[in-house]
Amino acid sequence: MMHMTFYWSRQVTLLFSSWRTDSWPSYALTLLACVLASVFYQYLEHARYTVRRSGNPAAVKAAEEPLLSQANRSGGGKWSGRKIAGGVLFGLSSGLGYLLMLAIMSFNGGVFVAIVLGLVVGYLGFRSEDDDEIAGVNSTCACA
Repeated sequence: MMHMTFYWSRQVTLLFSSWRTDSWPSYALTLLACVLASVFYQYLEHARYTVRRSGNPAAVKAAEEPLLSQANRSGGGKWSGRKIAGGVLFGLSSGLGYLLMLAIMSFNGGVFVAIVLGLVVGYLGFRSEDDDEIAGVNSTCACA
């Protein structure tokens, strides 16, 4: 039976028909897997951000002036290593993001809370510095 509203139960089928929980230990392991997958998603996003910003000194300026970002891009070929790495990280991140979305669509309350908790922990662990860097760039602007 597929639920269409949130429910709270230790019995959940997640992503695959073979991934079913019917005991508290299996449910706890499933929730732990959801937390870890969410943290890993945030790590992939951070890694993609780092790859995109590495080797590109104009990227900080482009963060200030997004309309000029096309003109400020540093070269690198169409198939440079950085672009390939960024593409691979984007694919992994997108795939994992869609799997997390499908897991939330199980409508199990515990799965929802576990994924949101993992996203928060991952954001605080990996991504909050990214926002601080951009905020630092914008705060040094002498806009009086």
